[in-house]
Amino acid sequence: MTSSSPVSPITEDDIAHFLANTPGFFERHAELLASVTIASPHGQRAVSLHERQAEMLREKIKGLEHRVMEMVRHGTENAAITQKIHQWTREVAAVRDAARLPRAVENGLRTLFDVPQVALRVWNVAPEHAGLVATQPVSEDLRLFASSLTMPFCGPNLGFEATAWLPEAGEVQSLALLPLREGAIDSADQPAFGLIVLGSHDPHRFEATMGTEFLSRMAELASSALSRMR
Repeated sequence: MTSSSPVSPITEDDIAHFLANTPGFFERHAELLASVTIASPHGQRAVSLHERQAEMLREKIKGLEHRVMEMVRHGTENAAITQKIHQWTREVAAVRDAARLPRAVENGLRTLFDVPQVALRVWNVAPEHAGLVATQPVSEDLRLFASSLTMPFCGPNLGFEATAWLPEAGEVQSLALLPLREGAIDSADQPAFGLIVLGSHDPHRFEATMGTEFLSRMAELASSALSRMR
């Protein structure tokens, strides 16, 4: 006498697999769609499968609407920033006296982009620019640090040497450090010839997780302008 092997019980996965692979099932048993009820996520009442599908569709549409609104908002903000960068670039490019470039770069960043505190230093400049505030000596460690940056640094004020350049350094809670170098900001083989410091009393103004695409472009534009001082 041979014993028959036990039959495995049908699982929910088996049923789901069957329905997914048998599209004609509900065509042959259309009455089930009207009779099946499930719990509504918006209360204790039971709703039909059709109603639940409609609710899910409405929720999906609402989620897509929020995403579209967010995309429009970001697009508007990016367009405004792009316009400010264009204006700032135009103003800096109009400066004929190279000695006035550091002030023009700083003022544009401060006024157009609402950055409370801005300062910069450039080194290895032509002798005629040696007496400017922006060309005051900096340590070799800071030069090496600036050269190590291949993208803007954004984060809390950790007591960087460059923070001391800011007029009210003690109030700075977050900052951005933009290296100045010939060519692209990520050209690691090119040593930095300067550094821009953006400081804010708001600890969330410059965060490590923020995007730095615009800051990178601004650093490259400032580098192109300030390279005239070398």
